[in-house]
Amino acid sequence: MSYKIASPDEYLAITGMGIRNELKITKAAWVLPFQRCMRFSVQPRNYAMNLQAMTKEKLQFLLPVVFTVGPYVPVTTNRDIPESHYEEGGSATALMDPADALMKYAVLLAENADGKQTTQGLLEQKITSIVEGEVRVLVSSMTIEEIFTERELFKRRIHKNIQTELNQFGLLIYNSNLKELKDAPNSTYFESLSRKAHEGATNQARIDVADAQLRGNVGESDRKGQQEREIARIHAETAVQKTERDIERAQAVAKLNTREADLSRDVEIARVEARRALESKDEDLKRQVEVKRAAAELERLRAKDVVKASITREAQQQAADARAYEIQKSADASAYNTRVAAEARNFAAVQEADALLVAKIKEAEGIAAMADAYGKLAGAFGGPAGLLQYMMIEKGTYVELAKANAEAVRGMAPKISVWNTGSGGEGGAEGKTATDTMRNVYQMLPPLMTTINEQTGITLPEWQFGKMAATTNELAKAQKGGVNGE
Repeated sequence: MSYKIASPDEYLAITGMGIRNELKITKAAWVLPFQRCMRFSVQPRNYAMNLQAMTKEKLQFLLPVVFTVGPYVPVTTNRDIPESHYEEGGSATALMDPADALMKYAVLLAENADGKQTTQGLLEQKITSIVEGEVRVLVSSMTIEEIFTERELFKRRIHKNIQTELNQFGLLIYNSNLKELKDAPNSTYFESLSRKAHEGATNQARIDVADAQLRGNVGESDRKGQQEREIARIHAETAVQKTERDIERAQAVAKLNTREADLSRDVEIARVEARRALESKDEDLKRQVEVKRAAAELERLRAKDVVKASITREAQQQAADARAYEIQKSADASAYNTRVAAEARNFAAVQEADALLVAKIKEAEGIAAMADAYGKLAGAFGGPAGLLQYMMIEKGTYVELAKANAEAVRGMAPKISVWNTGSGGEGGAEGKTATDTMRNVYQMLPPLMTTINEQTGITLPEWQFGKMAATTNELAKAQKGGVNGE
């Protein structure tokens, strides 16, 4: 695989695998394996031919022609189309599509792929055969006089017919040159016409020379007469003009003298007027000076009084400013003290509020902690009632209640409960054991709690009462067992 680039006057023709329509025309492309690339030039070439043809009157002659032919490339525009491609009405003859033209031209060159003939030879053969055939067909339908008199039309027809045939090969005639017709072998037609034209031209030249000499002599004499008449006229006009110039000069001198006198008078009058104006201006200036001097004196006296008044006013103003300053300073000091006191009070109030806020927060935190602790105690004592009874025992509430009851029943006949915890005579006090003492205490508590419940409505918690009853029973059983065991 390789990358091919065509030069400015070349194109690339690529064939092979992957190419649509079996041929691709481009300026640059990658050439892949199983593809072939052919370079071909698009430069037009000149083809010179000496054609032999026969007119309608069976008159043979030679027609030397030179055609510039090349491929019709895509950059060609209407401006590039030769004038011979335009018909008499001004419209261009139908041309082929440039891309299609290059395709046809590449196909034409591909016919010489076997190398038996050069590309230039192949093109020359094709173009020569087309030109000869079209010229012979066109000449056979015209007379020699028509060829001479309608040479431009003859050229256009040849151009059109040949171009129509070259379209099938993608070729365009860029220029065509038809030279002078020549005699064919064994023919003297054009030589005779040339001799006739030469002799006619020679005789006409001699006649033209005689006519020219006649016109020259007559013209020379006429020119001499015209010259003399013109010179006399010029002299007369010169004399008249000289006299007119002298009169005009004298008139100009008189006008100049009159003008000078007028100017002198005007200058003298202007000088007198200027002197009088100067004197009047001087008097005005003196009067203005006196007026200004008096005004200055008046202003001086006035300024003196004004200065005194200004000094007095400024002194009074300064005294007033000093008093105002003292008053302002006193007011500023009072306002400052008031502001400082207010700021101190505000600060103290803020500090007090902050301290109260902190105390409240601490108190709330303590209450919350106490509530949390009471909640845990309530859970431990079987509920709020158990906690309440525990706290009453802890705080001595029952003792206070007993005292209150005693005070309440003083002077009354209260219900008195007497408990006997056992015989005190057996063994005496000395014979009591620790078990007996504990049993007596526990035996005393249930009647006591019952009495409290009857008088206050307070009931000990079930867990406490249950434990006491169980302990009392165990002690009684132990005591009984001990007695029986003795």
